[in-house]
Amino acid sequence: MQNSGINVIFNNIGILLDGLGNTLLIAVTSLFISFFTGFGFGLLRMSKNRIVKLLTYIYLEAFRIIPIMVWLFSFFFFIPRTLGIDISGEVAAIVVFTMWGTAEMGDIVRGALESLSKGQIESGLSIGLSKLQLFLYIQFPQAIKRIVPGAISLGTRMIKTTSLVVLIGVIDVIARGKQVIERTKEAFWIYGFLFLLFFLMCYPLSIMARKLERKWES
Repeated sequence: MQNSGINVIFNNIGILLDGLGNTLLIAVTSLFISFFTGFGFGLLRMSKNRIVKLLTYIYLEAFRIIPIMVWLFSFFFFIPRTLGIDISGEVAAIVVFTMWGTAEMGDIVRGALESLSKGQIESGLSIGLSKLQLFLYIQFPQAIKRIVPGAISLGTRMIKTTSLVVLIGVIDVIARGKQVIERTKEAFWIYGFLFLLFFLMCYPLSIMARKLERKWES
């Protein structure tokens, strides 16, 4: 029985890794875009304009309150039907994960910038630095050390949450696993292998984030 289960994994490793490629494509693409859009969103969240602050707050809370599954259904089923357009499940997933990543990354950026000492900012302004120079030479170098660990943690959450894309027909590693299980009836071994895959992807990233956080806080 044990050899049979292991053989099933080896015989279907190509199919499972193909699905894993889709999982990583969605997560990595979304996180890469979110890193840049999140910076802009984070700066907007620090705006003193009340309307801008309110709109960015609503955007952030919308992704924290409404489940990602609902966003996926909306962007794959309802919005395309309303607009009369067709989009693939992969595109819908990347759009939703990027929007979610932008919201979360923006809050990470806001928190990192607001945690900096006000004295350094005042000192920079007092010696004649412009706001752009202040950001580039004083705020950004210090903030990036606080942003990177949070960004890595967000990446692990994205990888784990990609399991939801199977609900909109995306052939990811979970979908491939189900296909193999339906054919071989070896659910224990296939799900065990999928657990191992997600563990190997996410655990090292979690360790890295914690180590960087401790190193840069000391």
